[in-house]
Amino acid sequence: MGDRREWVTLYLKGVAMGSADAVPGVSGGTIALIVGIYERLIAAVTAIDPGRVRRVLSGVRPSNIPDARTAFREVDGAFLLVLGTGIGTAVVAVLSGVNYLLATRPVATYGFFFGLIAASAAVLFGDVDLDTPRRKAAAGGGFVLAFLASGVASTGLGSPLPLVFLAGAVAVSAMVLPGISGSLLLVVLGQYEYMSGVVSRFVDGLGALAVGSGSDALVETLPPVATFLVGGVCGLFTIAHAVRYALSRARAATLAFLVSLIVGALRAPVVETSTRLAESGESWRAAAPRFAVAAIAGAALVLVLNRYSAAIEY
Repeated sequence: MGDRREWVTLYLKGVAMGSADAVPGVSGGTIALIVGIYERLIAAVTAIDPGRVRRVLSGVRPSNIPDARTAFREVDGAFLLVLGTGIGTAVVAVLSGVNYLLATRPVATYGFFFGLIAASAAVLFGDVDLDTPRRKAAAGGGFVLAFLASGVASTGLGSPLPLVFLAGAVAVSAMVLPGISGSLLLVVLGQYEYMSGVVSRFVDGLGALAVGSGSDALVETLPPVATFLVGGVCGLFTIAHAVRYALSRARAATLAFLVSLIVGALRAPVVETSTRLAESGESWRAAAPRFAVAAIAGAALVLVLNRYSAAIEY
């Protein structure tokens, strides 16, 4: 990491990952495979534990600086810092754009998401083995969970901070899995549109504060943004490790569950589109062509990415 060109290259790889993670159905983990940093990312993320975090933070005291540096190197801290900066930059930019599209082109946007999700499920289904009752049960459980959650979360849960915390935990932990999109899980939990709007307003609030135009937007959006980030950190310590453990002990059943989760999540963009159509008074018959064209475009994007990605190995 001593060469500036390597830092810039890694940052751009983070931008690519963040751009993928910000849209449902495209996995940042898949991009990590394509650009050749997946194994290093997994090693760095799974090396993070509370003990090493405490050692790094203890570096605020001069006497602890040598041990803090050692702990930072043990988790490949420079790699994670530069990569994370690129991911964060892209997520903020893409979510701000998506927030605009959801406000102005909701049918086409959700159609695009539907295509992304459907193609992701189709691509991953080739790796699923349902030869045993255990694997079939796992697949059925994943589908039912996502299908029911997609309907309930989209219609009645709102966005209380505990749910935002959970959304952050599952979304960030999904980044370490090729094919599983963190944003997809936000859609399942009914938090994707909410968080894209919050991030957009948060960025606007930072800009307003910088030019002295007030801090109201920043104060309003800081609690959900902070809660989501804390949830993400906790997810790296818990959910990500739990999923990796499950894959190492029962890979076939766990993969069946995860892929079926994606299939069940196809309900979410349809429910969201129906809600928007009901609000606007437009019929599905009139909106279907826009939805279908956008879905085809989304599916094509996933198929192109899959063509250039390596085989998934856990």
